[in-house]
Amino acid sequence: MGSKNARSVPVLMYHHITPSSGQITTSPENFDSQMAALVANGYTSLTADQFAGYLKGEAVPEKSVLITFDDGYLDNYVYAHPILQKHGMHAVMFLVTHWAGQGEPRPVYGSGNPLPACPSHHECSAIVAAGKANDIAVRWSEVRAMEAAGTFEIHCHTHTHTRWDLNCDRTGKRKGIANDLQQSRAALLQELNKDTPHLCWPQGYFDDDYIQAAQALGFSVFYTTDAYGFNVVGGDPKHIYRIAVRNKPGAWLMHRIGIAKNPYWGPLYNRWKKFRKQRRRARELRRASKA
Repeated sequence: MGSKNARSVPVLMYHHITPSSGQITTSPENFDSQMAALVANGYTSLTADQFAGYLKGEAVPEKSVLITFDDGYLDNYVYAHPILQKHGMHAVMFLVTHWAGQGEPRPVYGSGNPLPACPSHHECSAIVAAGKANDIAVRWSEVRAMEAAGTFEIHCHTHTHTRWDLNCDRTGKRKGIANDLQQSRAALLQELNKDTPHLCWPQGYFDDDYIQAAQALGFSVFYTTDAYGFNVVGGDPKHIYRIAVRNKPGAWLMHRIGIAKNPYWGPLYNRWKKFRKQRRRARELRRASKA
C-alpha cells in the first residue's frame, strides 16, 4: 500500500466486453489494453467493501480504482473474466438476478474452445424481452467460477431491471421496487450465500421512495450513472459517481482517470460535460415539441 491515502477513487462503469459492436460496448482488445494500462501505471482494483470503507475514512492505495459492470451479460464471463485474470485485476458485477440461469459454465476467451455468441446491447435487450435471458446473461455456475477466481464479486442490480417509476402510480412503484429488491436479495442468498449492502440502480434512476425501500432491506451503498463528481473520504455512499468507459485503448482511460482525479481540471471538466449534456437535452426537447 502506498504511503498516501487516495485523494479520490474513480469508479469505472462497463456493460459489455465483446467483439460485437454497439453502444455501451468495449472490445476485448481495448479492455485488455485498459487493464494493462492500469497495471503498468500502478493502480489497485479495490473490492466493493474496500471502496465503501474508503468513503468512511479507511486508507486505500493512492492509485485505486473500482471496476464495475452492470447487468451481468454473458460476455462479462466469456471475455472480461479471463482478461481480468490475466492482469490480476478485480471487478464488481451488478447482476440482474432474474436473468441468471442454471447450467454448466460455457467456454471462455483463450480456452481454445468455440465461444458462445455475445451479441450487441440492442440484440441482448431483444433476447431478454423474448424471455431467453439465459442465452445472453451469466449463469450462476459462471458467477461462482468468477468469484472463486477472484475476478468478479457479485452484487445487486435488482431482480428484473424494471423502472417502476415509469410503470406504476406511486403506491405501485413503492411496492414494485421493494418486491424487486427483496427477490434479488433472496436469489443472492440462495445461490451465493451473500447478503450485500451494495446496490446499483437500473438506468441510474432513483428517488426517495427507491432509497427508502432499499435501506429498509439493508442496502446502504448506492451506485449511480452520474459521472459529474468525486468519490472522496466522507463522500455520500448513497450517491457513488461512475465514469462510463469508452471503447478506446488504455491511453484514453489513463487520460480520463487523470482528469477525474485532478482537483482543478476535474470539476471544470465535469461542469463542461454537464453543460453539454443539458444543452443536448434541450435541443432534443425542442425537436420533439416541433414534431
